[in-house]
Amino acid sequence: MILTCNDISKAYGTDEILRDVSFVLNEREKMAVVGINGAGKSTLLKIIAGELSADSGQVIKPKDVTIGYLSQQQDLKSGNTVKDEVMSVKADVLELERSMRRCEEEMKGLEGEELEKMLTVYNRLTHEFEQKNGYALRSEVNGVLKGLGFGGEDFGATVDTLSGGQKTRVALSKLLLSQPDIIMLDEPTNHLDMRSVEWLESFLAGYKGAVIIVAHDRYFLDRIATKVLEIENCRGRVYTGNFTAYSEKKKAVRADELKAYLNQQKEIEHQEKVIATLRSYNREKSIKRAESREKMLDKIERLERPTELDDKMNIRFQPCSESGNDVLDVKGLSKGFDGNVLFDNVEFLVKRGDRVGIIGDNGTGKTTLLRIICGRLAPDKGSYRLGTNVKIGYYDQEHHVLDPDNTIFEEISDAYPDMDNTRIRNLLAAFLFKGDDAFKLIRDISGGEKARVSLAKLMLSDANLLILDEPTNHLDIVSKEILEEAVSGYGGTVIFVSHDRYFINRTATRIMEITADGVTGFDGNYEYYIEKRDEVLAAMRNGTSVKAGKEQVAQNSGRSDWEEKKRLTGERRKLENDIAKCEAEIKRLEDRVSEIDALFEDEEIATSPTRLKELTDEKEANEEKIMTLMESWEELNERLDINNSTML
Repeated sequence: MILTCNDISKAYGTDEILRDVSFVLNEREKMAVVGINGAGKSTLLKIIAGELSADSGQVIKPKDVTIGYLSQQQDLKSGNTVKDEVMSVKADVLELERSMRRCEEEMKGLEGEELEKMLTVYNRLTHEFEQKNGYALRSEVNGVLKGLGFGGEDFGATVDTLSGGQKTRVALSKLLLSQPDIIMLDEPTNHLDMRSVEWLESFLAGYKGAVIIVAHDRYFLDRIATKVLEIENCRGRVYTGNFTAYSEKKKAVRADELKAYLNQQKEIEHQEKVIATLRSYNREKSIKRAESREKMLDKIERLERPTELDDKMNIRFQPCSESGNDVLDVKGLSKGFDGNVLFDNVEFLVKRGDRVGIIGDNGTGKTTLLRIICGRLAPDKGSYRLGTNVKIGYYDQEHHVLDPDNTIFEEISDAYPDMDNTRIRNLLAAFLFKGDDAFKLIRDISGGEKARVSLAKLMLSDANLLILDEPTNHLDIVSKEILEEAVSGYGGTVIFVSHDRYFINRTATRIMEITADGVTGFDGNYEYYIEKRDEVLAAMRNGTSVKAGKEQVAQNSGRSDWEEKKRLTGERRKLENDIAKCEAEIKRLEDRVSEIDALFEDEEIATSPTRLKELTDEKEANEEKIMTLMESWEELNERLDINNSTML
């Protein structure tokens, strides 16, 4: 045990935030703290860090245990360069190094006993320096800075000139290098690109201390967390395992709680009816029995009904009509600004039903590419063509499509003037805008609320091609899950840019990584992209090609390979359906043969030659059909094996 929290409670006036939250953190454990926005996650971290006092409860840790805490907002003020600022966290090691250098200088002029004494001091210093990994200090610092997204050209920048996100990354670098016994991170991935998040995952997974993380990045939590503390309705509950395990266990726990509550309510209702019946007899004996039951009923510890939090949006995207098979054809697309090329010679083909996730480092032009496809920006070179009957619905991460002077109600009514007031109010309620919330000005609402308005407009658009730019930004975990279900169940085509790897993994059927040189395509979800990425990029550097997923991928996604893959996929699905139908028919016929065998035992049938002949003929015919179907089943499976081998 490295940290214990016992019955932590906190309120601001009448607004209760935490109530009797308890948990134990052991050495090397990685604990995620989850809950909806405003649940009290950051408050709990501040209490543990000593920045806030709890109204009641205890935070217990051994005296020698150190805690490093990174809050969401950092305002570093320093005239240091980025590297010097980060190196300052190793001041003791740097002082050891300076002492070693001084000893080396002094030893040059010493002899005999004085030299021996100085050598003893020098050996002690070098041993301590080695113990603190001093010889690898600069390499370690450079590795952390580069891992968190700083290039070598950034090392000399002055901290005071950095953006808020960059300052947060500097603070995170210092925290990681200080190696506390417990690292506490509040939304550490907010200012990191995908590569940096992957690096941080690797760092924390191998960290020898304990970690407490607040994050909305579910993929990150899945890779790091070994236990989850959920804060809901001010209370805390601990689940073992990562985020996915927590999600599954939470559903089971909620189902059990609801079942127990409903059973208790049924029993209470039954007892109340019995009591009422006994009293209606109006006899002394029956009244005493009723009173006895009432006392027993009063002693029952009433279970609270498990609350279904009123924070769930109702999203369902439905395409207005079916587009042609070729939805989007991009050829030789290039774009840059002020002489800086974002991407060059981008080519890809999107087919109906694809869900394409576009990824890439910050500054590679992912949002710019979407804006070009939507017709909001002209390319420098190249062209793109929308297919037959394609209607675009666009989700803009900056919400420029929203009029800041409109109310939320007006934003919908202006865009869809044929909708009556009742339909608009019902729609807004489905997106959690109830009562007077519908009349808030767009300019005054939060980023999460703007996201919900934009999603509501998108749902009404009846588009058959959704283009989404960072759709999960500002959404809590519950809302992200609902959006995932809506996108996964959408009958049209989707192209999206996202840093949310869990969202990408759950929704994408293709990944396209954009770089300055073009696009590399991967046929599969995010996990398959991770598996194949290094192999594909190495092959590209060598001028060869490699299988990435089930399609052949070179520098640009090949159209002929994609067409072949789609053909093989369709063939495989048909074979699988035919096999399933064949198996179902074989089972039906075998069941009927078994029924006929049982009928032969019936005395009435056994003494009826006509009925016996009918059943015998039916059995023989069924057995012949079964033999024919078995041959077909074997042939279909052979064809399926060939199909699978071709697609590998």
